[in-house]
Amino acid sequence: MARRKATQSIQEFPLIRQLQRRHERRSPLIRKGIGDDAAVVSIPAGDWAVLTTDLLTEGIHFNLHTASPASIGYRAAMANLSDIAAMGSTPRFLLISIAIPAAIRTADIHALYRGLMSACDQHDVRLIGGDTSSSRRGLFLSITLLGTTPQGHALFRNGACVGDGIYVTGTLGDSLAGLQLLTDHHAPHRGTRLTKTDRDFLIERHRHPTARVREGLWLNQSQLATAAIDLSDGLSGDLRHVCEASRVGAVIDLARLPISSACRAYADRQKTDSGALALAGGEDYELLFTVAPRDEQKLERQARTRRFQVTKIGTIRPRRFGLQTVASDGTKAPLPVTSYRHFT
Repeated sequence: MARRKATQSIQEFPLIRQLQRRHERRSPLIRKGIGDDAAVVSIPAGDWAVLTTDLLTEGIHFNLHTASPASIGYRAAMANLSDIAAMGSTPRFLLISIAIPAAIRTADIHALYRGLMSACDQHDVRLIGGDTSSSRRGLFLSITLLGTTPQGHALFRNGACVGDGIYVTGTLGDSLAGLQLLTDHHAPHRGTRLTKTDRDFLIERHRHPTARVREGLWLNQSQLATAAIDLSDGLSGDLRHVCEASRVGAVIDLARLPISSACRAYADRQKTDSGALALAGGEDYELLFTVAPRDEQKLERQARTRRFQVTKIGTIRPRRFGLQTVASDGTKAPLPVTSYRHFT
């Protein structure tokens, strides 16, 4: 969305009332929602509350020239839903705070919220409050999501053990390829021609990623995963978080990385390595998790029954091993840090 001069000034309280009318939904767990100093909710007896928050900044997390307001809202919600999914929890309640620059129209804010709530409605998440402010330096969006899980049952990063298999859901690298298509659309084709179907698939994977909430709940309830994390910054960095928390090393088999045919076609077009996209690409919001050797067959059998795509991509090794990759010819190399990092 290109910036346009605002045709009318946004008025805070009328905007809040409009958003409340359009997006507030009743729930027996909500004692008080939008409209008071704070929201009040009931947590099911015996459950743990699981909380996550994300701050999204214009120019860092999104670009108004390449993303529509609805897409920005949708991706923002999915980022938080993915965090809850990685904990194996059920998402419940949403708080949204937004700082709005003068160039943004009221219609754009409504589109952003429609995108947010279209993602949340897929998982029956209720909007219960937030805050609005003006901004002098771009659009800022902060989301807090509350989920629940039965007491004593949650997925953490620190449970991986030597010998565990390393698995991921879905395919990797699609979102990064889609982003590059959006930002480099004037660049000449350096390889084979990319079909419209492949191009549309990759851009859609960037603009409308899928948080693996169902898969996370399954992994938690079945107690098959020993550790888990969502791939929001990229495999090469997020795997490090698991290994650091679990005090272990890892080896990744590059030939096993699940890469879509569209992503492979894009990499061929760009004369680049699709595996590099899979290692570096964040915001696919797939889950990375580890499984004890004795449970791997059970996990794969259950995944097929549920029609979940899971792929074993490596093995947890002793900490002294470090983090390594192995190529199809058996060549080993240190796992490079190619994922996104703030402040670098």
